Amino acid sequence: MSKELKFEVCIDSVQSAINAQEAGAHRVELCDNLFEGGTTPSAGMIKQVKKEAPNIGLFVIIRPRGGDFLYSEKEIQVMLADIEIAKQLGADGIVSGCLLENGEIDSLNTKRLIEACGELPFTFHRAFDMCSQPNEAIEQLIELGAARILTSGMQQTALLGRKAIKQFIEQANNRITILVGSGVKPNNIAQIAVETKACEFHFSGRVERQSEMKYKNNSINMGGIAGLTEFSIYLSDVDVIKDTIKAAKEIYM
Repeated sequence: MSKELKFEVCIDSVQSAINAQEAGAHRVELCDNLFEGGTTPSAGMIKQVKKEAPNIGLFVIIRPRGGDFLYSEKEIQVMLADIEIAKQLGADGIVSGCLLENGEIDSLNTKRLIEACGELPFTFHRAFDMCSQPNEAIEQLIELGAARILTSGMQQTALLGRKAIKQFIEQANNRITILVGSGVKPNNIAQIAVETKACEFHFSGRVERQSEMKYKNNSINMGGIAGLTEFSIYLSDVDVIKDTIKAAKEIYM
């Protein structure tokens, strides 16, 4: 039995975009600050990714800061401006979303973001996993015109949340795409695919690469995150992406 599967790679660098394109992914979600869950990338980064990896879909996250998804009007204005910049630089889709203080979807501001996208597809990101009423949220996002929802099934990883993901896909009933993400790897994507019936998957495929610096001052941690050295670089890896895609496709051969 054949089934059309699509694969999105979460990246934060030009090289990762090039690697995702080479590995056969359908699109990338371009972020900054992946260790904070992803924030809006710079205009320069968007422009260069579009230039260096022109044959892969480029979806840009619009998130003005880390932390929660309850935004002030000033932050919404930043997000609207960033959507316009991303569009001008050739983005193929936008990834964003807002919540209210009670954990429900902020329909008013999410609608403003979707309308700002124009014809570009809008993915409601993992703010969905922090919402208080996911079933109602799915219906709201369908009505608002979102193209897809990125979710781990309200759990830390998609493997843990696979039962909820299956239910979300059944509820969506092809009215909106449920994009499965968080902790998706070559050794578990087949199980997730079989048990949820998902068709779209989101993962980073990252590996650690050591810095080429010869001099290293290990007394300072510039980022302030315990255990995160200044001398490790994380890139989406061609072989890991290929292995993840292959593992999913093999179950339908």
